[in-house]
Amino acid sequence: MLEEVERWLGRRSWSAADRSLDRLLDAKRGTSVSVVLPALDEEATVGEIVSVIRRELMAPGAALVDELVVLDSGSTDRTAEVAAAAGARVVARDAVLPRIPAVPGKGEVLWRSLLATGGDVVCFVDADLRDFSADFVSGIVGPLLTEPDVDFVKAVYDRPLADAPGRGGRVTELVARPLLNLHWPLLAGFVQPLGGEYAARRSLLERLPFPVGYGVELGLLVDALHTVGLDALAQVDVGVRKHRHQDERALGRMAAAIYRTAQVRLSRAHLVRPRLTQFERGERGFEARTHQVDVQERPPMVEVAEYTARRRVA
Repeated sequence: MLEEVERWLGRRSWSAADRSLDRLLDAKRGTSVSVVLPALDEEATVGEIVSVIRRELMAPGAALVDELVVLDSGSTDRTAEVAAAAGARVVARDAVLPRIPAVPGKGEVLWRSLLATGGDVVCFVDADLRDFSADFVSGIVGPLLTEPDVDFVKAVYDRPLADAPGRGGRVTELVARPLLNLHWPLLAGFVQPLGGEYAARRSLLERLPFPVGYGVELGLLVDALHTVGLDALAQVDVGVRKHRHQDERALGRMAAAIYRTAQVRLSRAHLVRPRLTQFERGERGFEARTHQVDVQERPPMVEVAEYTARRRVA
């Protein structure tokens, strides 16, 4: 590990317990905070997440969070209904920036959420978390309120797999971590580079392009490094993250999208064919299934006319 990264680990890695809620409320000083939950068919978990945030971080006298938005990307279950009943403002993906047709993907939803929210600090939290703790929000928002030179904060946590501690995060260990160590060694200190829980200043997010799919977390992290430098990035330990795990084929598609995102950032010239073939056993043996790999990226939000017009009015 680079000496610069070792110094960064000591200077920019914290625990959620390092900052009490009272300290954060004192440090807030008018800074507005938006929490965004990107959601697709998450009726089983989204309501509890919303309820915890509203009860612990939006109550009178403890209002760390000013705005809580569930950005629904086309759920076919009761996600929107459950989220609204729990107290979130639910926004449909296709209702945001309708002149640009939406495409499937998590990054697409996160990008559009910048236009659907107004906070100075934007905090993203996945909607499939179980046993949710408010530390997932207060922990990663904290450094942005108390450290004026920090712009981007990732959550750190243990990810159990089938109750086995530390076994989750297979794509992180097999794809993302090797890529970062080889090509962006300054980011080697991030424990969960692909984690879906992170917060950043709007002034940074609005300047970054957003890969529309699974590559969004790696893309934002790499681009944030190049935009503001390592010392403006940080991570906070929030404990244990329990969520729904995907099967190997879904992880393969995720890995391909992440590799593609890295490749785009390494070279804007010749690129490999953006498709991935996987195999499933069928009636006649193993059958090939070919999937498109996410190739599209959304531009920095400050280049979108509707966004700049809204910011001028605000």
